Amino acid sequence: MTGPRSRASASGPAPRPAPRPAAAEPSADGLAAGARYAWYALLLVLGALVGTAGSLVQAAWFPGGLLLALLGSAAVFYAGRRATGNQLGVAAAGAGWLVAIVLLSFGRPEGDGLFGGGIGEMVFLLGGMAVAVMCATMSRLARPGM
Repeated sequence: MTGPRSRASASGPAPRPAPRPAAAEPSADGLAAGARYAWYALLLVLGALVGTAGSLVQAAWFPGGLLLALLGSAAVFYAGRRATGNQLGVAAAGAGWLVAIVLLSFGRPEGDGLFGGGIGEMVFLLGGMAVAVMCATMSRLARPGM
């Protein structure tokens, strides 16, 4: 018995592969930590863009623009939930959305601002926050193909 099998057992156990670094290990939903942080940054920027666009649209085409702005906000919040698999995805998109809304509501020293102060602006602000809370508290859905 001088085959390859007897030589491997004579030299000891087979070498084990080196462990992967902790940053490269995927979590329960299959995303590595670096990819997750990239998603959070992307969702923060995307939330700010959707908040800015929604602020412009909801005032321009009332009431259809308000519905369109709320649907766009709901889409980015839900996408954050699905992309990251946790509530922090919704929080990242919601933080960008809320910062954009608050900054646009301040106005300038000359007196001109984006929000005129009416029911549409309040429905957009409170409705968007309610949709973000709904997306953050929904049950965890199974990923397709897993």
